[in-house]
Amino acid sequence: QVQLVESGGGLVQGGGSLRLSCAASGSIFSITAMGWYRQAPGKQRELVAVITRSGSTNYQDSVKGRFTISRDNAKNTVFLQMNSLKSEDTAVYYCYADLYTRNYWGQGTQVTVSS
Repeated sequence: QVQLVESGGGLVQGGGSLRLSCAASGSIFSITAMGWYRQAPGKQRELVAVITRSGSTNYQDSVKGRFTISRDNAKNTVFLQMNSLKSEDTAVYYCYADLYTRNYWGQGTQVTVSS
């Protein structure tokens, strides 16, 4: 079992920045990848960024060049640095951990970007 706790969401003006954190605990050795999804009101949940155990990263096209996913292996924590935020980035952001047997999700943290 894995527990994920997100933090760092909030209200920010367009063009501003936020840094999300996701701390994982439990069966850390079973995690193959971690990343972030987001879900805006009335929209499907979509993948934002992912980082694999090997360090490979992938991003949704709309956030490339603005968002950066990184990790601190010693602290079992994944970060999402979000720069040049736009109103379209407003959503609940969910951390996830991909295990061999199943996926785990955090509780979500709200990011609101004002115009």
